[in-house]
Amino acid sequence: MSTPSVVVFDVNETLSDLTPMGQRFADVGVPEWTAKVWFASLLRDGFALTAAGTTERFSTIGEGVLRSVLAGQTLTRNLDAAIAHIMSGFLELAVHPDVPDGVRALAASGARLVTLTNGSTEVAERLFAAGGIRDHFERLLSVEDAGAWKPAAAAYEYAAHTCSVDPADMLLVAVHPWDIDGAKRAGLRTAWINRQARPYPAHFLAADHSVAALSELAGVVG
Repeated sequence: MSTPSVVVFDVNETLSDLTPMGQRFADVGVPEWTAKVWFASLLRDGFALTAAGTTERFSTIGEGVLRSVLAGQTLTRNLDAAIAHIMSGFLELAVHPDVPDGVRALAASGARLVTLTNGSTEVAERLFAAGGIRDHFERLLSVEDAGAWKPAAAAYEYAAHTCSVDPADMLLVAVHPWDIDGAKRAGLRTAWINRQARPYPAHFLAADHSVAALSELAGVVG
């Protein structure tokens, strides 16, 4: 099998470390674990809108879900201020420790690097600039321009069209099995980053490659 010419990265959780978001919730007076409930609910609603044939921005859904999650809670500040504090946390996240070396190794292999996020390109811009890896990315793509959230096929097809390659010449890198499954069904090759050594769900199509850290991937696919 030939080496894919374009490596397309998911951003949220795959490259960015969302762990500090728990502290954002604690800051406003709710348990840190609420961050995971909120993020899962945010994805659920984004997927639901795509399944219904429409779409909405990540930030709009995130704020809407927060109003529901925080309703009735005893907060340290008013609701609008609490929402603003939590949402601004996305702009202060850092990349996982294995990301810079992994990105540099893939870039050195000659692959074109792009993103495809369900979030905004603004978050990716800040994240990569802070991590010193922005120059390695040819394009920062978001489903906001695709008209459908991942894992809908239209999102991956948008990325392939924008990069002027066939889907089969792209490698989707993600920590989310649902993203791996969606990309496989759309004709992309896939690589699953399994940092927490969890079993892969049998109900999804399996990834072509599985690594424990992004820094391992260049040696596997190149």
